[in-house]
Amino acid sequence: MSPVWTAVLGVGAATIALKAVGPVVLGQRPLPSWLAGPVSLLAPAVLAAFVITEAVGGDRAIVADARLVGVGAGAIAVALRAPILVVVVAAAAAAALARLVT
Repeated sequence: MSPVWTAVLGVGAATIALKAVGPVVLGQRPLPSWLAGPVSLLAPAVLAAFVITEAVGGDRAIVADARLVGVGAGAIAVALRAPILVVVVAAAAAAALARLVT
C-alpha cells in the first residue's frame, strides 16, 4: 500500500473516531452552557472562511476579480435582508457584469 493511501485511511479512521467521541462521552446530556455558545458559531465561521478563500484565493496569491464583486453584492443583499434567491441572483449578476466590463 502506498504512503498516500495509508494517510487517507489514517485520516478516515481518525475522523470516524473523533465523530464517535461526542456521542459516547456526552450521551444524552446537553452541552455545557460555556461550550454551547462557541459551538453554535463554528459552522458560520467555517462557511465564511470557505467563501472568502474561494473568492480571493488564487495561485498562492490574493486575487481581486469578479468573484470578489459577487461576494460583495451578495453581502449587501444579505445586509438588506433579501431572500436567498435574490442574494444568489444579485451576486451572480454582479460577478457576470464585472467579468463583462473587465
